[in-house]
Formats: sequence, C-alpha cells, structure tokens
Amino acid sequence: MVHSATIVDVTLDRTFYRPGESVTLSIQIHCLADEPVGARVTVAISHLADSVDELSQELDLANGGQTAELIFKPPPDAPRGYGIDVCLETNDGARVACRTTAFDVLHHWAQTPRYGFLSDFGPGRSDASQVMGTLSRYRINGLQFYDWMYRHEQLLTGQEPYRDPLGRQLSRATVESLIAAAHERNIAAMPYTAIYAASVSFYEEHPDWALYQGDGTPYLFGEDFLVYMDPRRDSPWVAHLLAQFDEVLRLTEFDGIHLDQYGAPKEAYDVRGLRFDLAEPLADTINATKELVRSRRSRGTVVFNAVTNWPIEVVAPADQDFVYIEVWPPYVWYGDLHTLITQAQALGGGKPVVLAAYIDPSLEHNVRLVDAVIFGSGGGHIELGEHNGMLADAYFPRYGTMAPELANVMQRYYEFAVRYQDVIGPRTVDATHSYLNRIEVEGISTSPSQLKDKVWPIVRGAEGLTAISLVNLLAVNSPEWLSELDGPPTPLGPTTVRVLNVDRGVNRVWSSSPDTEDISLQQLAFEVGVDQVLAFEIPSLAYWNLIVIEWAQ
Repeated sequence: MVHSATIVDVTLDRTFYRPGESVTLSIQIHCLADEPVGARVTVAISHLADSVDELSQELDLANGGQTAELIFKPPPDAPRGYGIDVCLETNDGARVACRTTAFDVLHHWAQTPRYGFLSDFGPGRSDASQVMGTLSRYRINGLQFYDWMYRHEQLLTGQEPYRDPLGRQLSRATVESLIAAAHERNIAAMPYTAIYAASVSFYEEHPDWALYQGDGTPYLFGEDFLVYMDPRRDSPWVAHLLAQFDEVLRLTEFDGIHLDQYGAPKEAYDVRGLRFDLAEPLADTINATKELVRSRRSRGTVVFNAVTNWPIEVVAPADQDFVYIEVWPPYVWYGDLHTLITQAQALGGGKPVVLAAYIDPSLEHNVRLVDAVIFGSGGGHIELGEHNGMLADAYFPRYGTMAPELANVMQRYYEFAVRYQDVIGPRTVDATHSYLNRIEVEGISTSPSQLKDKVWPIVRGAEGLTAISLVNLLAVNSPEWLSELDGPPTPLGPTTVRVLNVDRGVNRVWSSSPDTEDISLQQLAFEVGVDQVLAFEIPSLAYWNLIVIEWAQ
C-alpha cells in the first residue's frame, strides 16, 4: 500500500554551504503498509529552472517511519541559490509524494545574510543543538546574541553565572554552548554591543568621557538606565570599547561585532562644551571596529544599526559587511520598506541590506506581506529566533511566538528567498522604477501611489533575467505595514499579466509562489504582440507571486 506513504520532512545539515562542502539531505518518510514495499526517492537539484544534478535511492518501505539520507556535493559556484525537489515513487514510476526546498552556496554568510536572534542565556540551558536545528529550517545563517553581556562597558566577567543590568541571570557557559552549536550548522554568532552606552556607575567614574546636552547635563537613555559616551574615534571611550571588543574576540568564539545605537541625539557636546555632529564619528568607529575584527578574525563580520535610517549616508559605505536598518516612523508604509532597502543598497555600493521591522506574529497577514516586500526588494529581515520566536519589540526578550501554521509559511518564504536569491536577492539590481506603469494585472491598479487595494509589482534585474514580484494588496485596509489587516488580501485565480514596451526577445517565462507547497518554477505560455506587449497568465496570486522572464541574447 505504498500510496499510503508520504514525505513527512526534508532537512539539511547546514544553513548554507561553502564551496567544496557536501550537502547531507535527510528525507523522513512515513508509510502504512502490511508488508515491505519497494520504492525510490528521487532528488532533483536545480538552479532557477535549469537542472544541476539528479540523485535517487532505492527503498524498502515498511509500516512506520523511515529516513533516507543522500549526500552530494553541489557545484562550487558561489554565491548561488539552488532548489531541491524531492519525490517518492513506486517501482513502477508512480509518484506518491513530493516536497520542495532550497539551499545556497556562499563564500561568507554575509553575502546573503539571513539574520536571526537569541536572547535567552540563562544557566543550565541544554537545548542549543535543538535550537539551531529549528533555525536551520529557515536557513538562518547569522544570529545576533542580544543582551548576552555582563555590562555595556564591560562585556565579559569572571562571575558565573552573572546578572545583566536588568537583573536577568545569564551564563557564559550557555553563551559558549550556543556559539558552538551555531557553528556546527554554519551559523555565525554575532555579539550585541552598544557603540556609546555605559552604566551610570561607569559614567560617575569617567564623567569626562560622556556626551552632554547644551545645559551641561549628560545624555541619558532609558530613565537613567544608561549614559551616552563620546563615540569619536580618538576619545578614551572608544579606546576602552575597542579593548573590550578585542577581549571578546580573544576569549570567545564570536564571529565579529554587532554595533547598536539609539538613533538620538544626532549632535551633542563633549565635557569641554564643544558641540559636534555624531554621524561621522559613528562611521569612524565602525571602521575602527572592522580593523580590529579583521586582525582577530580573517572572516569576521561587523554590522551597525542605522536606527530610523540614520545616519545612512555615512554608515552604509563604511567598513561594515551589510547594512542594517531598524525601522521606525516616519517609515510606516509598505512602500517605505522597499525604499529603505533600495536606497541603502545604492549608498552601500551593493551591500546586502537587513531590516529590523518589528511585527507581532499574531498579525499573520501583515507578516506575510512585509516579508514579500522585503524579500522581493532584495533585502533580509531579522525577525526569527529561538522557540519559533518572532521579534515583536525592540527589546528582543519580548518576542512573540509563531503559531505552527505561520511557522510553516515562514519556512517556505525563507526557502523561497534562498532558492531565488539570484533573481531577487542582494546581488540583483532594483528595476522597479524602470517598469513604472509598464506592468498590467488584468484591469487591477498597479500604481505605486498609496499602496492600498492594488497589486504592486517590485522588479529586480539580473544578467539576462528580470524578476517581477507581484505583492497582493487587494482589499488591504491600510497601506501601513503595522496596521492590523481585517483579513487576507483578496486572492486571484488565473490572471493575465502584461508587460508593456518590451524591446527584447523573450526565451522563457516562469512563475512561482511561496504561498503554495510546491515552490519550483512553473513555465508559462506567453506571447509577444506586434505592439511589443508581453502577455502571459499566472495561475494564482495569494500574497506573493514571482515571475521570472528570461530574455533572448
């Protein structure tokens, strides 16, 4: 009774692979059969729509569960995303179950950062391997260890366990076990630090190191919780901070430094009463941090939080590995997320961009649309963490928990972004403006103004390819990404899409969506009329549909 067999799960041993590393693919199968049944599992590896490799394994399925394991070495080309299509077949060739997933080959995780978070470092924690196994399902390849440290000005301590400034009990042993488990999965471990924050007691010992307001009082953060220090490169505070970073990199296995700031003030006074702008000093300290990290970690990573997109003009081109933006008002529209990403990509010279846009997982429709916009715009989204957590607040320990259904959807969305990174990822180029008013969706408005009750095309370009992400905002009651939606967007069935003013020949057109179980590309019939209009029909549009056009050379 092999028709009662199904593929329960498909997992990979790492979150990404470096050139030359082998992939271990585990396929969990459940079967209800009275006696052993001969079957075969086949695995097709693809890059976009092109076949790369095919694998198979013969099975004798018995009643109960069974796991097939296949090991293969992908091409060394990097960075590149790949698709995996797994099918279970009877010996006579009948398919009884199929699953799709994805992986990528990267030289370094920050080439396509999928940033997640950890915030629980309590003593006695023993689930590090399980946590990393869950995060690897989303292909998370870097983790921000949020508020792991003893103090903002003293990152390490000899105490074990120790209490952080808010009284949470933490453990260095737990931190180290999580780092080790992350590294087993090729996940980078990034320690949170603050570029200019120190305790009140530290300020009282070093009042001449602080930032001051015009009336001579120090700048405070969080109801006298922290005091701002002078972040200029030649200040004693920065020398102290860099020494702390050096100690962390010498005594732990962290993979670099994550730098935070608080977005204000944008200018301040030093102890002598000299007023100065903070933008350039922040960039200088980023550069100094990278120089230090490079001396301790040949592949070390530095990233800085541009809170509310400030000061993006100087920190995006600074010596950091990708651009990280914490999104706050006035950036409240879905369209703002796209703009933040594309502007930062341009300012950073093509660096990847990650947004910290906090959204409660109970807002499932918002979550899906936000990720469709971010991923379709070539960006990343720090949102996922331990225990199926999703960042709902700037203080990471106050994260929300995804319902199982949303967790499954998010796994598909992340696999989708991995699989199609070569047409929508950080190495592609925004072409949305070039296609303004050139894409029609069967009589539905695609105007970029006031993104509400429309279908919004986001366009990315790669060599010989154009990718159109159709984001469904039909019946969406607000263009604000944090405004709770009344329900899902109005779904569309088979829908004709037209691309106007096509000035090149077209070889092939494909479509796919992370809103369906099968995320492989499906080839579409198309025609190009004498009026230079490319027309084709997509099968459906729920939240996000990706169209890939291959142009004739």
